[in-house]
Amino acid sequence: MKSRKMQLLNLCLTIIEDEKPAARRLQRMLEKLGFQKIVLLHSVKESVGYFKENPAPDLLFLDVQLSDGLSFEIFDQVSVNSAVIFTTAYDRYALRAFELNSVDYLLKPIAEKGLKNAVEKFQQNWTPSDRLGNSTIEQLKKALVKTDNYKFRFRVKVGEHHKIFKIENIECLFSQNKGTYLNTDQGRHYLLDESLNQIEPQLDPKQFFRINRQLIVNIDFIQDIVSYSNSRLKVNLQFFKNPKDLVVSRERVSEFKKWLG
Repeated sequence: MKSRKMQLLNLCLTIIEDEKPAARRLQRMLEKLGFQKIVLLHSVKESVGYFKENPAPDLLFLDVQLSDGLSFEIFDQVSVNSAVIFTTAYDRYALRAFELNSVDYLLKPIAEKGLKNAVEKFQQNWTPSDRLGNSTIEQLKKALVKTDNYKFRFRVKVGEHHKIFKIENIECLFSQNKGTYLNTDQGRHYLLDESLNQIEPQLDPKQFFRINRQLIVNIDFIQDIVSYSNSRLKVNLQFFKNPKDLVVSRERVSEFKKWLG
């Protein structure tokens, strides 16, 4: 037990996560496991600058999607010779890319038990030859990066500020009073510059579906689907509660059922 604790004390870890509360939470969880040398980074730009001036850590916890780009861009600009555990909110279908490439990942929100298991696996099985190679990075890119340029984040202007919202945090997009809005997983909506017709082709059709003229929904936020009048369906979301807009149009019901799988 003492030697294991000393081993943890001597290991250097880096967390790259753009959501600072999530990064601090992961740091606290790792400190509970005995790690002390932990560096927090929050963007591609910050990470590239840091690794140009500092040695690579023993273990890197890497979020796939950062506010200023995909974390894979870090490896394009600097050599980071570290073992990597990805942290991601990708769905189960996309996670097959990690499994097929034998790359460790933790699904957000990270659970203490899952983190402990991943760390123990790293301690028991890891060797220098297990470091993430260029070929593996390229395979993950091909599997995870949307080559057809589907959006993975939105930028909205709020007064003098600009806010960034990841695609997985967007419950739905809707039109109302000649404006177009996105609704977040915090139950707040923000005005967009583009129309629903302009936005729809930019969204991954596996994740989003336009149920009628006014509303595009994210499948991860659908809580319930109930029968409605004239063979139509009504969708219940977690936060967006306008009943009139949540009805699947009659001509889209068949396609909607196929989309649900």
